[in-house]
Amino acid sequence: MPQGLSHYRFVFASFFLLSLPIAAHAETIKTEAVTLSVETLADGLNHPWAVEVLPDDAIVITERSGQLRILRDGKLSRPVKGMPDVYVDGQGGLLDVALSPDFASDRTLYFTASQEFGKGIGIAVFSGRLAEDESKISGIKTIFRSNNPGENAANLGSRIAFAPDKTMFVTIGDQFTPDLAQDFNDDHGAIIHINRDGSIPKDNPFLDGRKGRPEIWSKGHRNPQGITFDAKTGLLYTAEHGAKGGDEVNHPEAGKNYGWPVISYGVNYDGSKIGLGTTKAGYEQPLHYWDPSIAPGALAVYRGKMFPEWDGDFLVTALKFKLLSRLSRDGDGRIAHEERMLKGAYGRLRDIKEAPDGSLLVTTDSDNGKVLRISRAK
Repeated sequence: MPQGLSHYRFVFASFFLLSLPIAAHAETIKTEAVTLSVETLADGLNHPWAVEVLPDDAIVITERSGQLRILRDGKLSRPVKGMPDVYVDGQGGLLDVALSPDFASDRTLYFTASQEFGKGIGIAVFSGRLAEDESKISGIKTIFRSNNPGENAANLGSRIAFAPDKTMFVTIGDQFTPDLAQDFNDDHGAIIHINRDGSIPKDNPFLDGRKGRPEIWSKGHRNPQGITFDAKTGLLYTAEHGAKGGDEVNHPEAGKNYGWPVISYGVNYDGSKIGLGTTKAGYEQPLHYWDPSIAPGALAVYRGKMFPEWDGDFLVTALKFKLLSRLSRDGDGRIAHEERMLKGAYGRLRDIKEAPDGSLLVTTDSDNGKVLRISRAK
């Protein structure tokens, strides 16, 4: 088990509101088709990992260091009480947050986090009810834990997406154990499909457990930190980190194998070849890959009204190259063009969410992280 001062447990403090500096002006950035307005909604955050928009337009924010906060009317809350202990080290901590599809009636939030259990560090998925006054989370339940905790807090995946049928898809990285991404009896390197109570949906490909774990939807993923459903088509997409090169956008389908580490468009960090090359029968090809890597942080399929020029495009945040990649698609859904926006302007970009008005919310990954709003310049 990891020991020492490098990991911490967090029990959250009392709740009160704190005003944070809000940008006095928005910056204007020209892109190929539109001019963007970028404003800072909040700053001073500790590696903000995920954002979600509540029905009344307040914003839920997770900080990797363990805090959950609410941004409302330009004010950022102190950490909400009642959250579970998490393991904070390396890439680990409090990670994604997602609203229940029935949040208006059940006020339930879902979270992913790295946690110590078994003989190592694994990914846990929690649910809990946000109080009406937003001061605390109650009724925390652990609805899923990865089956084979690893030795380090890296390549964790850990994004959540709700399907149109209200079931949940969760990404699990290989945790730097590549061979386990090909083991269908192990959750590493997998897309997991579960119901909101942690039970197994009846359409899962390995429901009987004979050829794979019942919760597994697809395998052969390295570190998928982006996952989303296209609101128009209902199709599932992921964005994942390669090694040195080979970042990918995939369309995970039930029971299929997406190749890692048997095939890849990247190489190992020492420059050596990965697996058998870029293709092999029985392994799926990505919809798109990057070489060199951009280090994708999150993924959205744009369907908002604010940027009709981007309808159906993939929007992928990048950590390494500090940009927002827009991938346009042709009539057959194939990637036709990439535009790289915001290059270097705001640092490492982590999450991206489409807000109800069609603007975009983006978080910056730093110990002085921000929540940005990207809208159409007037």
